[in-house]
Amino acid sequence: MKFLLISLSLTLFALSPSAPAQGQKTRGTVKLYVTNSTGDDIHVIDLNALKVIGRIKTAAHPHGAAVSADGRLFFTTVESDHTLLVFDTATDKVVKTVKLSGLPNQCAATPDGRYVGVPIRGGDSLDLVDVGEGKVVKNLPVKVPHNCYNAGSNEQMFVTSMGEDKVKLVDLKTLRYAAEIPVGGVPRPLAVTRDGKTLYCALSDLHGFVIADVPSRKVVRKVELPPLPRGVKLPVPRTPTHGLELTPDGKELWVTSCATDTIYVFDTARGEVVGKVGVGKGPNWVAFSPDGRYCCVSNVLSDDVSILDTAKRREVARIKVGKQPKRLVAVTVP
Repeated sequence: MKFLLISLSLTLFALSPSAPAQGQKTRGTVKLYVTNSTGDDIHVIDLNALKVIGRIKTAAHPHGAAVSADGRLFFTTVESDHTLLVFDTATDKVVKTVKLSGLPNQCAATPDGRYVGVPIRGGDSLDLVDVGEGKVVKNLPVKVPHNCYNAGSNEQMFVTSMGEDKVKLVDLKTLRYAAEIPVGGVPRPLAVTRDGKTLYCALSDLHGFVIADVPSRKVVRKVELPPLPRGVKLPVPRTPTHGLELTPDGKELWVTSCATDTIYVFDTARGEVVGKVGVGKGPNWVAFSPDGRYCCVSNVLSDDVSILDTAKRREVARIKVGKQPKRLVAVTVP
């Protein structure tokens, strides 16, 4: 009898999914962290209840937002004191503060939470932080860095070089650059497929994005969104598109149109725009809930966040936060 019970338990364990399918509700608290770029705080939104449940006080100008894959750690960079803060997501308390080499921008973390990459704008470099050691263990040169991105790999990370019109690939085994991908313009936010082979990148002055093949190190397509209306003003100069991100299943890329308060939906298999959704004023950054149910968009000109139902492609909530919200990230708290 004992053998049968053990066998049944093992069978049920094997049949249990390791992650929820897109659109399936996730058990537990799903938190959305929103950095308020001209304020001194981070708002915490419960994506199950669709309401603010907390406010984390920081020094002035919190910027980056990233999480570990197990949902236990949240990372943010703070511009005013040049620090990386590490939070326990269960308590939203700081568990570690790391001094950086200069003014930080958007950070990215490896799934295991070991490394965090932080672009240092003033120092033309990339800080690689070993979270366990609580310090910068490598500083790599990069001209006018802006965004770091991790596509679910513990072995590599991407950083944009606005000064060289390139995206650089960091090998985390050697803590050196492994490749450079020219993108044909000044790179802004980027997204990379889970296999690390396809890169989507917004560029300055482009209402749209480019698609690059990472192995061959070249752009294979430029995708232009519908033309902007005449006389429309951009929230950030030369930046008609800022935020973009892939759905967790990689089937769609959601892309902001900053001046028209719209987010477009691009089908990655068909290679075409298949929908659009209205959001708040000046959409800036895009993040998905881990289960893919919600697309979350920070609206820098209306000081709020649009929560969009991914499947229905409609806004289900608009939640007020702090001053000029920019980066945001969602996590399921274990």
